[in-house]
Amino acid sequence: MNTLEYNTERKKLIIPEYGRHVHQMVDQAVALKDKEERNNMAKAIIGVMGNLNPHLRDVPDFQHKLWAQLFIMSNFELDADSPFEKPSKEIYVNRKPNKLEYPQNFPKYRFYGNNIKKMIDIAMEWDEGELKDKLIANIANHMKKCFLNWNKDSVDDKVIFNHLADLSNGTLKVPESKLPLTDSSEFLKNMVKTNNNYKTNNNYKSNNKNRKKPKRRY
Repeated sequence: MNTLEYNTERKKLIIPEYGRHVHQMVDQAVALKDKEERNNMAKAIIGVMGNLNPHLRDVPDFQHKLWAQLFIMSNFELDADSPFEKPSKEIYVNRKPNKLEYPQNFPKYRFYGNNIKKMIDIAMEWDEGELKDKLIANIANHMKKCFLNWNKDSVDDKVIFNHLADLSNGTLKVPESKLPLTDSSEFLKNMVKTNNNYKTNNNYKSNNKNRKKPKRRY
C-alpha cells in the first residue's frame, strides 16, 4: 500500500478551480524535452480546461484566457507555442491590483437606514408644491415605521418631526394638511400580522416535512 499523501504536503495549487490533475498535466508538459510534444500536450490541456468551463465557450477571448491561465499554472516555465501573446510574469505576479474603495456611510440615525437620508436629500431639491408635500409625508411615515422596528411600544410624532428637521438641516417640515401621521398601532398591527404569517408558513412546512407518508398497498 502506498503511503497516504495529505494535501498539506502536496504542491500548492496556483489556480485551485482547475484541480490537482490539471496542474499535474501542466507539470508533465513542462518536463517534456521535445518541443512538438509540449505543443501537442499544451493543446490537449487547453481542451480539458475548456471542457471544465463549457458555459464560457461563446465568450469572446475565451481561448486567450485559457492560454494565459495555462502559462500561469506552469509558473511561466512552459515553453510552448501559443496563438496569443504570452503573458508577462511581472504583470500577473509582482503587480498588486488596485485597492477597491468600499462606500462608507455613517448616518446620524442608523435605524432609519441610508435610503431615508437619500430620499430626504432628494426632497430638499424639489420645488415647493403638492408633490413635494406628499413626498415629505411619505418620508415621515416611513421614518416612523423604521423607528417602530426598534422601539416596539410607540413613538411620538414630534420625535419624527425633530429627526426629519435635523436630517434636512431644518428645511423639511410635514405640512399641516398631511397631519397626523399614520398611527403607531397600524404599523404594529401590520408587523404582527407579517410575523404571524411567517411563523404559520414555517410551521406548515415543518409539519409537512415531519408528517409520515401513508404506505402504499398493492
